[in-house]
Amino acid sequence: MVTKLTGQLRREITIQGRAYIVSLDDEGLRLTVKGRRRGQALRWDDFANGNAALATALNASLAQANDRPRNTGRTRRGPDTSRIVKTPRTKTAAKKSRA
Repeated sequence: MVTKLTGQLRREITIQGRAYIVSLDDEGLRLTVKGRRRGQALRWDDFANGNAALATALNASLAQANDRPRNTGRTRRGPDTSRIVKTPRTKTAAKKSRA
């Protein structure tokens, strides 16, 4: 006897050294890079109908996504310490700064 898939089933797999999450639910399956929100989805209707064009497009988009470098538009830099000017907090320094 087979159990019906009513909720979401999630499992982690490793493909070419990279961790992925496979999610199965009653609408279809989704393959997502671990730590990301978006992934590749395939609906059960499309899979059952034997839509070969969709499978080809899915494989091409997966290959393209793995080859493309990640560019978030942001650069990671440390704090710019050249702009930070530390002044001594003494009474004479305060008098000099007021003048």
